[in-house]
Amino acid sequence: MYCYRHKINKKSAIGTTLPVSRLKGVSLIELMFAIAIVSILSTVAYASYRSSITKAKRVEAKSAIFKAMQQEERFFTQSNRYANFGRESSDPNAAAFKWYSGETESKSSYELRALPCKDDEVQHCIEITAIPGTTNVDARYHDEECGSLSMTSTGLKSFSGTGSKEQCW
Repeated sequence: MYCYRHKINKKSAIGTTLPVSRLKGVSLIELMFAIAIVSILSTVAYASYRSSITKAKRVEAKSAIFKAMQQEERFFTQSNRYANFGRESSDPNAAAFKWYSGETESKSSYELRALPCKDDEVQHCIEITAIPGTTNVDARYHDEECGSLSMTSTGLKSFSGTGSKEQCW
């Protein structure tokens, strides 16, 4: 039994008396501290989660670039030139190339485009660029750190964002 003003002793099954301690509740300040700690941990966890998702999507883009570049090199050995490709490409050979980075267009975060290298012709050099979050793929995805990722058939890798080469490539 519990009484607000007095401690009441209760008899146990053996017959001895046991003191009944006063029940304690959680104060509002303790509750506020607990909520603050959970909020801080949630914020840190969410930021870490977003960073992991972004890194995974960059890996998806790089993998798609490497795969497309291998396909371009096979095409080059057969045709003695590279093929322009992209969603709106007019090159008749473009249909053989996948222009998105993921399994399907809607699940992809990057759109791929292959164009001749700057100051060169398609017969000599091709640059494949993975562009994040276009209207043809997941438009909600943005990568300010790395932006678009590019690789040329000569092996030159670049990016358009504010991050470092170690972060992006």
